[in-house]
Amino acid sequence: MSDPDHKDREAMRDAVRLRERRRAAWREEGERPLWKTLSMVGALGWLIVVPTLAGVFLGRWLDALAGTGVTFSGGLTFLGACAGFFLAWKRMNEK
Repeated sequence: MSDPDHKDREAMRDAVRLRERRRAAWREEGERPLWKTLSMVGALGWLIVVPTLAGVFLGRWLDALAGTGVTFSGGLTFLGACAGFFLAWKRMNEK
């Protein structure tokens, strides 16, 4: 029979090994400089803002053409924000 605690112990060992590798990499590479962190925050902000604003402007233009109030504006603003957050998420998960 297999020991149910065996999987838990293996998972804990893997977690400890991963933490040790990350700590060793941090010691070798050091802290990220402040200017690099700030530039990343700025880039992520633009990745979210630009698609959202594109959705707003495109939606308002389509609403004006179709006379639909805020139907397209709301939907395209939401889609633009979703696209922006997706792009930011992808960017944060690189390296």
